[in-house]
Amino acid sequence: MSTMPMSADPANEVLTAIQGRLGVIILNRPKALNALNLAMVDQLDAVLARWAGDPAIDAVLIRSASERAFCAGGDMRSIGTLPDRAERMVLGRAFFGAEYRVNHRINTFPKPFIALINGIAMGGGLGISIHGSHRVVSEDLRMAMPETVLGLFPDVGGSWFLARCPGMIGRYLALIGPQIGAADALTAGLATHHVRLAAFEGVVADLATAGRLDHAAVDAIIAAHAIELHGGMLGERQADITRLFSGTDLAAAAAAIEAAAPDAEWIAEAHAVIGRASPTSLHATWRRMVESQGQSIERVLSDDFRMAVRMVGGHDLAEGVRAILVDKDQSPRWDPPTLEAVTHAAIDALLAPFGEGHLEWSSGEAVTS
Repeated sequence: MSTMPMSADPANEVLTAIQGRLGVIILNRPKALNALNLAMVDQLDAVLARWAGDPAIDAVLIRSASERAFCAGGDMRSIGTLPDRAERMVLGRAFFGAEYRVNHRINTFPKPFIALINGIAMGGGLGISIHGSHRVVSEDLRMAMPETVLGLFPDVGGSWFLARCPGMIGRYLALIGPQIGAADALTAGLATHHVRLAAFEGVVADLATAGRLDHAAVDAIIAAHAIELHGGMLGERQADITRLFSGTDLAAAAAAIEAAAPDAEWIAEAHAVIGRASPTSLHATWRRMVESQGQSIERVLSDDFRMAVRMVGGHDLAEGVRAILVDKDQSPRWDPPTLEAVTHAAIDALLAPFGEGHLEWSSGEAVTS
């Protein structure tokens, strides 16, 4: 086996190596739980673009250097704390443009893409893992898409992979953002294998010493370390989730959840989240989950880009960052403050094409509308 030494950006937040025929990426920003900043996603984009066409690399693996977290998401604090709306949108264009190119590269990667996902994995952390062909989760997994309580929505193509969950599980995960473990990640189809964290090193070693790493070989190597897992809560609650989250009307779903709240703790939690999340975020998330079904990943990411750039420039993301991440008073003052006050026209405006001369997202370079 040939092994190339680790390389990294100046801050050592993304490490890369070639081990045998395996390209390895290690997220190494432990104090921030590997939250993605612009420098990190730029490097990921460059590495994946290079390795996709490198004949010496059969497969790519991404993992964390920290036992606490795979990736806690995008670094929204750095964007949301900027006082000027225009500055937030400029940074949002740069960050989301690069991040979504990475998501698209992984979704369409021509080789096996293996994510070893441990601990906290949320938001943007799912964008750099769930789009891949092999999603291996450990027993300590805490996976979620909690954007609605922060004033955003499950972006990074979240509606693309959440729409593929069984029944209405994806809508439940998108709107309510509960933390789920390994068994539920498997039930939802977000994970492909369960491997204990202590066995991650063995998976990497076996992949690194394999003579070839096509999809069948990768499947066999991971399966040799995988443990069958049962339990979780999504399967047993699927019928109720489908009953509460079906249809095309958010108001009806919210009313059904409110009426059912005393029935079970998880429904009461859903009711509480509907009450404290950003009303605009809830409407935006519902729209994305309903309308993105059957759409291509390119269309989903294009719509995500428009919506995300506008939302980081709006009131609620900055207010959510203040209340949840900065002051931590957990009392955001949303605008509009209620579900009823959010209009269809307001959500339409979030998705509308940018005006002449403004950059739209594309899977390659940004294009001008």
